[in-house]
Amino acid sequence: MGGGRPTGSLEQGGFLLFLALVSAALIAIVLPFARSLLWAALAAIMFQPLYRWFLAKRPDKDSQAALASLVVILFAVVLPALWIGSAVVDEAAGLFVALRDGDIDVALYFEEVFDALPANIQASLARAGLGDLGAVQARATAFVQASLGIIAAQALAIGGSVFGFAIGFAIALYVGFFLLRDGRAIGDTILAALPMERGVADRLAERFLVIVRATIKGSVVVGLVQGALGALTFWIVGIPSVLLLGVVMAIASLLPALGPAIVWVPAAIYLLATGAIWQGVVVIVSGVALIGMIDNILRPILVGRDTGIPDWLILVTTLGGIALIGLSGIVVGPLVCGLFLAAWGIFAEQRAARG
Repeated sequence: MGGGRPTGSLEQGGFLLFLALVSAALIAIVLPFARSLLWAALAAIMFQPLYRWFLAKRPDKDSQAALASLVVILFAVVLPALWIGSAVVDEAAGLFVALRDGDIDVALYFEEVFDALPANIQASLARAGLGDLGAVQARATAFVQASLGIIAAQALAIGGSVFGFAIGFAIALYVGFFLLRDGRAIGDTILAALPMERGVADRLAERFLVIVRATIKGSVVVGLVQGALGALTFWIVGIPSVLLLGVVMAIASLLPALGPAIVWVPAAIYLLATGAIWQGVVVIVSGVALIGMIDNILRPILVGRDTGIPDWLILVTTLGGIALIGLSGIVVGPLVCGLFLAAWGIFAEQRAARG
């Protein structure tokens, strides 16, 4: 009697409902630290070769290798990023205050550039409604103040929740340690538990890793190099707020075709129009020969293989990800897009095989 009764549909449905509810509850609990967990996972993926290198030096010392990798990440990546971020926020806040108080005369800059243009170009701009320097100043000032205001607001938000930032930072380091050490075992366990064929899960996991590495290496690293070169160029020619402009240039590098030229071309035009000839020439040479070419040189070396995502989709999903969740969207946007394309590709293959 009794033993071995097969599980009925009601019991199975009840268990699936419980599984869904407890999964949703866990997501709600860890949601406040989702960004910390995300960056811990990304760091574990990107620095897995470093962990393997330390492990090869000290075999069977998994914890020591993970700790050594974490120390390198902390001092070589995290702390410099926090220092640069703090300096950029200070520069943005200072510029915002200066524009608000009228200490920076945007109209004078536009007037100097406009007066230096040839007469026919001035006439064309006037016919297009851009000859009214007062109106142009108002639009430009409003745009710059809005952009800088976002950065300043983020600074106030971070400063107002220092304790929350510290907790999130500590969680990222703590979780990163275990993901470095046990990441492969955790990944295999998750893949085995997913309610799909193991072959499909393995393909999606491989796609996940390819997109994460390609996005970080091909977008983040290349953008940082271009931003650093731009900041160095602006520092050489004496343009202020070089760190802020370098970060803006790094973000602009996500845009295909134009990229960092959105920043350095107007800077070169202003320098040439105001008589700073050699400074303007330096910015143009650096923009064309260094900043513009670094993408073509570094991206094939760092990425290696294509993500399979069209450039226009990368642009849209990256900007959409940034708008939705902030800087984490630089990675999350293309990642979701890549998994979407991979999943639908697998579905199409399975449907074709059945029919």
